[in-house]
Amino acid sequence: MDIFHIAAECYPVAKVGGLGDVVGALPKYQGKLCHNVKVVIPCYDAKIIAENEFESIYSDIVQLGSFNFPFSIHKKNTNNLGFELYLVQISELFDRKEMYGYEDDIERFLSFQIATLNWINSLSKIPDLIHCHDHHTGLVPFMMQYANKYEKLRNITSILTIHNAIYQGQFSLDKLYYLPEFDLSNLTLLEWDNKINSLATGIKCASAVSTVSPNFLNEINNFGYGLEALFNTVRHKSKGILNGIDTEVWNSMNDKMISSNFSIKTVEKGKQANKEKLCNQFNLDPTKPLFSFIGRLLEEKGADLLPASAALALSEYFKEINILILGSGNAKIETQLSHLLASFKGNYNVYIGYNEELAHLIYAGSDFLLMPSRVEPCGLNQMYSYRYGTIPIVRRTGGLKDTVIDIGDNGKGICHDQASIEDICHSIRRAVMLYKDKRSFKNIRKSVMNIDHSWERVCQEYIEMYHLKLN
Repeated sequence: MDIFHIAAECYPVAKVGGLGDVVGALPKYQGKLCHNVKVVIPCYDAKIIAENEFESIYSDIVQLGSFNFPFSIHKKNTNNLGFELYLVQISELFDRKEMYGYEDDIERFLSFQIATLNWINSLSKIPDLIHCHDHHTGLVPFMMQYANKYEKLRNITSILTIHNAIYQGQFSLDKLYYLPEFDLSNLTLLEWDNKINSLATGIKCASAVSTVSPNFLNEINNFGYGLEALFNTVRHKSKGILNGIDTEVWNSMNDKMISSNFSIKTVEKGKQANKEKLCNQFNLDPTKPLFSFIGRLLEEKGADLLPASAALALSEYFKEINILILGSGNAKIETQLSHLLASFKGNYNVYIGYNEELAHLIYAGSDFLLMPSRVEPCGLNQMYSYRYGTIPIVRRTGGLKDTVIDIGDNGKGICHDQASIEDICHSIRRAVMLYKDKRSFKNIRKSVMNIDHSWERVCQEYIEMYHLKLN
């Protein structure tokens, strides 16, 4: 099967969050099943082309209304990622410091989609299936079906995976002229709430829709950020497939980013060595339980609750626990977290930003991982933490509900129902009690490392969905 994945991110080339991890892993495991898999993403930094072995294979112009943007397609010459990687270089739009957050993001990602389809349309052999990811590629299924210039692509099966339904790629109908020419009788497919909505369009036009966990699919049918009615109408072609993780990357036994490798048999010694390295780096006490948070400092992640929750927990357990935060995002939250340093020196620290190597070390060296998310379509951090014997503390939402069962229900994590300071602190109290129960703590720590969230099973679910739509 010839499969194209089109996305805004792909690890290790471009990653902001879980989207990048998924697009970097799912195609690799599909390739292991002998499928011909290609991944297409924007070229965010032209230096990557100069510093790696890429070949320019196609060039053209994207017409965005009256704007013309030259673009080129660059193919990675080596296949060390497990799939063919293609970069769409539109220097004027993507060669910038950040991946997202610009006033012209609509123009940027629409140009990326059109450029990608222009190239695919030029191929002598078109793919069997195009797999789109999130709103950044939500207009692809529509343009394949209805844009006059892409008639050649109309019979290609399209899949849309929703990683996050909050961001929908909405823009004014005044910009309709950006799109390649199509029959205006199909305009209703683009519209939602009197705007062009990229995510809604993809949901309407894709052959099938998937979400990154079964529970998230259920949630968005009731609370879908304004798209509830639409989600309900397409339930027949929707499936919740829980994300996997790349167990070759996230592996305590051979992870080169951690201080000391370990297995289930050596987990106690191995985690202590990593904990000591981590605590020495951040002026913490390695003899005390370490609670960590890794992620974007946004309200959807419950990060706005962290400053008050950390202050309350550290006050209640004065000099008895450690808390470490790694992340960036909302400037107010960043400032509040930084201000805590003055009051809780020696038991608290924060790293504003993101560092992949540090993230691995935190998973390996922490005792508990905090995930108080308001929204978590799947969540990968709790799965990463399992691989390193770290017990997750999560709010029951989205994929967290699918993957973490409370220790009180014979599970291997600590769960709470509300995104609140009270619930977070209560969960920390429960974790401290568990930590003091050395026998139970050791048993749970070992058992979480046996949990299988590998991509092999997940990959097969996607292939089955593909075949269902192809036949």
